[in-house]
Amino acid sequence: MLRSIKTICVGGLVALTMVSCELEQEVLTGVTQDRLTNEAPPELAEVLKQSAYSQLMGNGSWGGHGGFYSYQEITSDEIAIPVKGGDWNDGGIWVRAHRHTWNVDDGELNGVWDTPFRVIAEANALIQQYPDIEELTAEMKVLRAFCYLILLDNFGGGVPLVIETTTDPNPPSSSRQELFDFIETSVLENADILTRDNRRINLNFWTAHMILAKLYLNADVYIGQSRLADANAMLDIIINDGPYSLAPNYFSNFAASNQNSVENMFTLPYDANNAGGFNIHQMTFHYESQKTFDLVDQPWNGYAALEEFYNSYDDDDLRKDNFRVGPQFESDGVTPLRDDAGFDGDPDGVEVNFTPEINELEPVAFRQAGARINKFEISIGAQPNLNNDFPVFRYADVILMKAEVLLRQGNAAGGLAFVNQVRSRAGVELFTTLTTDNLLAERGRELFAEGWRRSDLIRFNRFGAPWWEKPSSPQTRTIFPVPLNKIQSNTSLTQNPGY
Repeated sequence: MLRSIKTICVGGLVALTMVSCELEQEVLTGVTQDRLTNEAPPELAEVLKQSAYSQLMGNGSWGGHGGFYSYQEITSDEIAIPVKGGDWNDGGIWVRAHRHTWNVDDGELNGVWDTPFRVIAEANALIQQYPDIEELTAEMKVLRAFCYLILLDNFGGGVPLVIETTTDPNPPSSSRQELFDFIETSVLENADILTRDNRRINLNFWTAHMILAKLYLNADVYIGQSRLADANAMLDIIINDGPYSLAPNYFSNFAASNQNSVENMFTLPYDANNAGGFNIHQMTFHYESQKTFDLVDQPWNGYAALEEFYNSYDDDDLRKDNFRVGPQFESDGVTPLRDDAGFDGDPDGVEVNFTPEINELEPVAFRQAGARINKFEISIGAQPNLNNDFPVFRYADVILMKAEVLLRQGNAAGGLAFVNQVRSRAGVELFTTLTTDNLLAERGRELFAEGWRRSDLIRFNRFGAPWWEKPSSPQTRTIFPVPLNKIQSNTSLTQNPGY
């Protein structure tokens, strides 16, 4: 039987993140507050740490709108939010994100910053309060390192390094090298303490090595040094000894009940009633699509795939079902959806027809223009928040990272064998050669809408290239500015170059 008690975060972390740290912890009945505070029985570690993991969900995190996930996808060549007259103008913030002309005071950038720092605050509090629970503190240090990897990738050296012993209310920015070293050391010192059990909703020994693999693969971007050999070693540990494999059915990894996926390594366990924040269906589908899925709420008609990206899939690629295109119907599969009230002159008429072509980014994109995100199963009668677990780390990414490492080390033939594992499952013709161009494209097709495209484009030196409705952008745009209000509240922070 469970009941709830409250634990209050300590230290100066609340001021730093400007997020309340009061959290609800579920504990076993019969354990007193005094025993929890002073002894923390080891059997409660699994419950305690969820206060930190839960901060990764919602607030624009993976699969949600308005923060981290939006800026990973909309700044890439995958997805845009076309402005449809008065709909989705939002002061031009998403047009600026698409064109890489964002401002330091664009408020939604706070979500990119705040999500990892919320987790860091909770992790630090648990490390400080329960230093004698070895596995709990080790896991929280690895989780904290993962969050600093996110911050390093998005903000470079503009980030303050805050740990459980930090007392400075205005900690200064750290260098990229300092952040890199901290992440590396934190994981190396604690990975062996973590369980090797396949616990998808928590980090474990294997996903700790995935964090290091991501860090090392991007080392040339982060610190100007190649760490490919180290990335290769981390990936080999996962591939040779880990409990993961490619699922025979690609879309089973994104099903409404995907908690037992053999491929998903680290997931966010969203729940429609108790752990909301995964609302990709609301973000992408047309207002009238409510009738297609008998949704509880009307969708928002925002996110759509770029036509060129959609066309990068062969017609026989099973993954092309990542998108929903063509005439749309009510849940009976017969009655066409109609947009009579909002008809905007679309040449396709009032019957809703998702076309890959988007007529313009602004100011009057057609309401039914653009392929919609169809990757994650939407149950009939779905609520505004989905039940699907969101895969942050997936074994297919491991396979593609291995192919990339081998290619960059001069072993294209070795890399080819790995990338063709992924293509074989997709039902498409195998590659006969492997290049950076076709590997980047394959990563896009496989990992579409999973939050990695921005980082991939930067690593492949394509982020500044022009694409639809976006001109070339300068190198300084590969990292975001420290949000203006963070600089104003902590004068020890240093703004990133170019802002």
